[in-house]
Amino acid sequence: MADHRTGSMANVSHHLSRWTGLAGSVLLAVAAYLGGALPDGDLRPTPVSIWQGPDGPLIIALWLVGTALLAWAWWSLRDRIPSSRWVLVTVAIWLLPMLVAPPLGSRDVYAYACQGASFSAGLNPYEQGVSALPCPWLDTISYIWRDTPAPYGPLFVLLAGAVVKATGSLWGAVALFRLLALAGVALTAWALPALARRCGVPPERALWLALASPLVPVHLASGAHNDAMMVGLLVAGLAVVASRPGRPGPLLAGGLLLGLAASIKVTAFVVVPFAALAAVVGPYRVRALIRDGGWVVGGALAALAAVTLAAGLGLGFVSGLEQGGLVVAWTSPPTAVGQTVGYLLAPFGVHVDALPATRAIGMVVLVVLLIWLWFRAWRRGEPFWHAALALVATVALAPLFHPWYWLWPLAVLAATARRTGWFAIVTLVSAFLVLADGTGLPRFTKMPGAPLMTLFVIVLVVRLVRSARKVREPVGAD
Repeated sequence: MADHRTGSMANVSHHLSRWTGLAGSVLLAVAAYLGGALPDGDLRPTPVSIWQGPDGPLIIALWLVGTALLAWAWWSLRDRIPSSRWVLVTVAIWLLPMLVAPPLGSRDVYAYACQGASFSAGLNPYEQGVSALPCPWLDTISYIWRDTPAPYGPLFVLLAGAVVKATGSLWGAVALFRLLALAGVALTAWALPALARRCGVPPERALWLALASPLVPVHLASGAHNDAMMVGLLVAGLAVVASRPGRPGPLLAGGLLLGLAASIKVTAFVVVPFAALAAVVGPYRVRALIRDGGWVVGGALAALAAVTLAAGLGLGFVSGLEQGGLVVAWTSPPTAVGQTVGYLLAPFGVHVDALPATRAIGMVVLVVLLIWLWFRAWRRGEPFWHAALALVATVALAPLFHPWYWLWPLAVLAATARRTGWFAIVTLVSAFLVLADGTGLPRFTKMPGAPLMTLFVIVLVVRLVRSARKVREPVGAD
């Protein structure tokens, strides 16, 4: 009787979370209609201008309550998920309202359409901004991105061009970009359980953490970010490698998938060295790494090279990555440190722009950290867990952080991590960083945001140094 009662209470809790999340999704869809990232919206909004605009208080309330409901529903079930099927049905229910609403949280999908229009017209989006055509939907794009080259890989440029040719309209392009994003989500849902089983993590928990978070309905389904395709291909590549280590055919296929992920966003390439380690059967040896890991690395490089040649645009997407530095927000730790240095020196009459220096240091630290993580995986094993940490480092040390960037490591962490609390908290915080129309709150909270982030970095570094010293101390040392 007690077991039956406990089971009934659990069912009630599961249903409560499911329908609470749906209520949050519906509220966010209404917010999208009233004041989402609409094509004719204000391109230079502020939280104050939104509040004072038509339905401003209602829009912000809908956004806040809707996000909070989705966040609570996700958090409440993170350690007690009924089954993988239940997760997939719940995620599908939560995504439905987002698919019939205007974009939320970002205007990037309009930039995708304009870059596709430029490419289909014969221009190189890595050399010219979308204002060069000019794009027929130029008025939908933020001013800062109109004259900057595309930062996306050649595969996505090809897809964007195909989307614009197939639809010929802005809303048609938005709908098709959403379908591509949904395909990425579906690919993640298909591949993630295999990767989770290989890493000893319950598949249903991995699916819940990766796909039911509030970032997915808002930024993948509604915002149609190309990160969905990148993550889907990345997880699929890792899952194929995990399922058939030592087998040349599957390893080559896994490498090809990882190369395609990097052809969407080149940052996906950071996991390839870790996937090469995972391909090895038996003890890690240089010869075994070349024999097995070479298929993964070769497949990834071949896919990236083939797509680059097919697009005929060269390696211009590498220089496009530099445009992320145009946005200054404290959510990037190197940027926050640079901002804080400026704030501390200003009272003494010293006015310096420390951002170039702190961001450059961040890139150096990232390279060193990625190398260290790879050798640590070589010594201790668990290459997929270290691949997740490499993605965390890549996101944390980049000059710019957008909430949807956190979806890159989140998917791999969900399948590999034993402890979930720390990255679940980062997910929840990220969900509240962008208003319904895409206004980024970090731009308007530099004080106290930057100093607090800097303090967090200092505390984290001190703790890591102390942990490293404890590891080096011999057992029994005074």
